[in-house]
Amino acid sequence: MNRVVAEASRLSGRWRHARDEAGRLVHDCCTIALVFAVTCAARAQQIPDTAFAPSIASPAFAEGRGPVVAIDEAHGNFHTAGGRYLAFANLVRRDGFVVRGSAEKFSATTLRALRVLVIANALHPRNAAGDWSLPTPPAFSGEEIAAVAAWVKDGGALFLIVDHMPFPGANATLAAGFGFTFSNGYTQDATGSSQLTFRRETGPRLADHAITRGRSAAEAIDAVRNFTGSAFRCPPAAVPLLTLPSGSVSLECKVAAKFEPDTPRVDVSGWSQGAVLKVGRGRVAVFGEAAMFSAQLAGPTQRPMGMNDPAAKQNPQFLLNVVRWLAGVIE
Repeated sequence: MNRVVAEASRLSGRWRHARDEAGRLVHDCCTIALVFAVTCAARAQQIPDTAFAPSIASPAFAEGRGPVVAIDEAHGNFHTAGGRYLAFANLVRRDGFVVRGSAEKFSATTLRALRVLVIANALHPRNAAGDWSLPTPPAFSGEEIAAVAAWVKDGGALFLIVDHMPFPGANATLAAGFGFTFSNGYTQDATGSSQLTFRRETGPRLADHAITRGRSAAEAIDAVRNFTGSAFRCPPAAVPLLTLPSGSVSLECKVAAKFEPDTPRVDVSGWSQGAVLKVGRGRVAVFGEAAMFSAQLAGPTQRPMGMNDPAAKQNPQFLLNVVRWLAGVIE
């Protein structure tokens, strides 16, 4: 009888464990779905914050006298100079750079006059038309990728910004050419949060680098805020700037923001959301989140999102420092 009671107790314990585990999975999926449903709903109603104009105490160049920074607009980009990256363009322009949108495909000819090329959330035409499901084909042709690689090695500077799925898949081939490997998903930490603050001292790590030091103590960065992005692995020669904490996962869904109980969860502990690399005579900066460099008003309440968010006070200076490093102003 004791053996029967013991076996019944063991089976009951296993059943309770299975029930609790199933409940946890359902809770996780419901929480994730809610978080990203809210995020996507807000993003669907984003408009640029045209009033956002943080002060620049010491511009890198006199007005209009700096190098040319081109923001790609030829590849179904979700962020453009006149749209979601209006604040990006205006801030960098006020730092003295010559900023313009570029609707031209990449070639040795079109890249020759540029100092910094910004590619933010490029998409293949199929995904750009609104189908945000797998597969996510490359946003660029092989010839364009080869042209960008050659241009960087010869002294160009690439600022590649890749948000959550499907953007990593569309930019994977270009990133791989420089040794970066993306997870085509949505990144969250061990608590389930998709919005992180990277700091020098605690939490997700912000690295000590020329970019985070700036040109003076006034330009030093202690914290950088992100807003729902992707994760990537760096090549050995790269310097990770934003490192994801232990327990971080990438949710690799088949359709953007559609999370199921069987959605793969890839461990991305220690992966990056921001890194830089010197390639030949050129430079590359890769980031797995785009909103952190925007300033938008989201949803019916026009909630600040991006550099205008109160939690992202140092993001504007961080953006300037990244662009200055790419242009060789910061070494």
